[in-house]
Amino acid sequence: MSDTIPSTNSDGSPAAKPLHVPIKRRSFFMYAGATAGATALVLAGCSKEESTNPAPGLVNVGPTGANDLGVLNYAYALEQLEAAFYTQVKEGAYYKALGATSAEKQILDDLQYHEVAHREFFKAALGSNAIRALEPEFGNIDFGVREGAAGGKLGVLQAAKAFEDLGVAAYNGAGKFIQNPLNLLLAGKIVSVEARHASLIRDLLAEGTFVADDVVQVTTGGPIVAGGPSSATPTGLERSKSPAEVVAIANTFLKEGSKLDVSGLV
Repeated sequence: MSDTIPSTNSDGSPAAKPLHVPIKRRSFFMYAGATAGATALVLAGCSKEESTNPAPGLVNVGPTGANDLGVLNYAYALEQLEAAFYTQVKEGAYYKALGATSAEKQILDDLQYHEVAHREFFKAALGSNAIRALEPEFGNIDFGVREGAAGGKLGVLQAAKAFEDLGVAAYNGAGKFIQNPLNLLLAGKIVSVEARHASLIRDLLAEGTFVADDVVQVTTGGPIVAGGPSSATPTGLERSKSPAEVVAIANTFLKEGSKLDVSGLV
């Protein structure tokens, strides 16, 4: 008996494909977008209320008041930035021609797929409430080298570490603003993936640094949550950053007119 799946039935009509046929990576995005669209119901009851004093020339993720639109747009903005970075990595000389090992290329491929899926997830879920597409500014990154020289441009893996660490700290710091339990659940699922990214990139750069004290409270204390009470002793918890702290860094990678205003969140 042949193991080949017939393309037509005996009457000549197209044969149905079995449900267990693997989904190709490129096709995954169609399914990711459809799934994200279904999550738009999580936003029910949220009205789009702009910040009362938006900073001129900045993209206001807003809104003010007790709803989740501002947090979701904040996450969407950061996912846009990460997706744009990894997409440009794959066009750069380090990935295409110079020195990247096959293992590193596979890792960078997977990270790009994840970040694009995250970006499209938020875009579809937010719908008409989404902020516009942002324009990145990567002039301080050298896409031709693995690691940049001290005091110079960041190399590919150094920049990846900066983006992934920032993403994890951002989700952790924004969790307290989320009102809807389902949105908090979704954020928790995404930040767990971002933490896997961060640990992987850190270990590529220096083995064993995935739990270094700059990201996890392993040797010193500090704020348990961004803006919250401090612990004098190590807690073993991930360090977090407030939205204001995050955009101070993220805005250095965004063009004028695409820089973020998070005044409605703080």
